[in-house]
Amino acid sequence: MHIDFTHIEYLKYGNRRQQSAYEELTGLSIFEHLRDYNPILTGTIPIGIDLPESDLDIICRCSDHVAFAETLKALFGNKSNFKIQTIGQNELVATVATFQSGGFKIEIFGQDCPSVNQRAYRHMLIEHKILNSHDDTFRTEIMRLKAAGLKTEPAFARVLGLQGDPYEALLKYETSDL
Repeated sequence: MHIDFTHIEYLKYGNRRQQSAYEELTGLSIFEHLRDYNPILTGTIPIGIDLPESDLDIICRCSDHVAFAETLKALFGNKSNFKIQTIGQNELVATVATFQSGGFKIEIFGQDCPSVNQRAYRHMLIEHKILNSHDDTFRTEIMRLKAAGLKTEPAFARVLGLQGDPYEALLKYETSDL
């Protein structure tokens, strides 16, 4: 099943948690406010393998981290547990803001890389394809490993028998096995 993950409309027709995420995100107008940064919701909630504590991960493209941070502070600085930092990640600078809203922890991640080229989005697309090419037993095993404390990409790597860095192995898996 093909889903256009670059827009959040698909959440309206998803499971209860996805519908709640849609209501929360549209209520905050996050995608409208961050439109200039090409926001995309990534992670486990869009592909239905989230745990109760899973957050809403929104990736953005930003070239000016100071301006991006100021925008996030102005928009969401009054939200519960708001935190923001700029860090180096994967050889690129990233600005990350987190806060609580409704029943969700929300993380907004900005990097000077097109949103559709960022690792979080690429991993999610690959995971979605893999889930759709396997039966429910596969999904159940991924969920079991995640509930036992494994992060998503390492859980996929374990079930698929991928060697090495699970984040890199998953990106290579896309071209070799799907």
